[in-house]
Amino acid sequence: MKILYFHQHFSSPNGSTGIRSYGMSRCLIERGHEVTLICGSYLGSDTGLVGPFMNGQRRGMVDGIDVIELELAYANVDGFLKRVRTFFKYVLGGLKLVFTEKYDLVFATTTPLTAGIPGIVARWLRNKPFIFEVRDLWPELPKAMGVITNPFILGLMSMLEWVSYHSAHHVIALSPGIAKGIETRGIALDKISLVPNGCDLDIFDTEVKAWRPDAISDTDLLVLYAGTHGIANGLDSALDAASELNSRGRRDIKFLFLGQGKLKQSLMDRAIREGLGNVVFHDPVDKKRLANLMAATDVGLQILANIPVFYYGTSPNKFFDYISAGVPVLNNYPGWLTELINDNGCGFSVPPEDPIAFADVLEKAAGNRQDLKVKGSKARALAIEKFDRKILASRWAENLETVYSRRVEK
Repeated sequence: MKILYFHQHFSSPNGSTGIRSYGMSRCLIERGHEVTLICGSYLGSDTGLVGPFMNGQRRGMVDGIDVIELELAYANVDGFLKRVRTFFKYVLGGLKLVFTEKYDLVFATTTPLTAGIPGIVARWLRNKPFIFEVRDLWPELPKAMGVITNPFILGLMSMLEWVSYHSAHHVIALSPGIAKGIETRGIALDKISLVPNGCDLDIFDTEVKAWRPDAISDTDLLVLYAGTHGIANGLDSALDAASELNSRGRRDIKFLFLGQGKLKQSLMDRAIREGLGNVVFHDPVDKKRLANLMAATDVGLQILANIPVFYYGTSPNKFFDYISAGVPVLNNYPGWLTELINDNGCGFSVPPEDPIAFADVLEKAAGNRQDLKVKGSKARALAIEKFDRKILASRWAENLETVYSRRVEK
């Protein structure tokens, strides 16, 4: 089977962003399939291609994956209109490939929601099986965040969401809340599969050389946030906790913000303005370097803005990286991840927007390093038992194979 795989923000392990699509593609190849993956140029990603762009794209094999990278630079710091233009340029490039490439099945994964348009066209105009993967609920998420308020645009997004779900022969959700949201749009349960983000155990299970930035000593409690610095991430809540700890004189508890995003500069400005010497910012690193850093990390932060749609409607990469590395997780919003943490004893949960409780938990962690080791061991056990990427990827690949075989039988 030859799969045409659409993911605008694809990255190989050499990048600093999520590598779900890389792992899934590799699984398909190991099962004897061929994968052509169409992506753009996402800041922080590394597609694995290094040659020049010709006629708006470059193409090459990356670990057995036939990667087509469109010359479309994109970053989280881009303005709304620039993002929209990039999204639709990607769609146009994808539509051209839908009509020129040879393939048996189309798979498309969000975000953005528009990534599914080539799959919709392939389904109805080329009679190809189409599978759609949903990483975030749109337009619920941008509406709840207040990022998009125009009712006309929200209406168009809602229509595209409905058409995407109903055009797909199967829909894959990354969290329980996303699966429920898809069901409420009229999709039968037997057409929905839950395949959450997974743990790259091989990357985080190799012999690593632990490191910390120079500003963080070996005796400090290292509290790491590794991810996007954007509106959705609610990182001011972590700075609130840092401020509280600073006022208590706990400068031995250090926050490390690793990554990039639209709000990074304003967060850095705030830390300087408030004299938060217990906060350190660092540029993104690739997965191997991240694994080395996590070997020296005491607590991983899984935090988001206090928006109810996040409670069950997200499957964040960073959570799975933390538990892969055996790092206890501190989560600051209700939902399925808090339930996982509490049920498995692999970290801490604090109420949203409560810097005192946030600070209290970290002070307690600093005073009981042995308990942290126990929670870290439980985190790693959870990663192995329930979220091994290889096992989840096989389950995911079976969905594609089943859809294709049913179409062939007809």
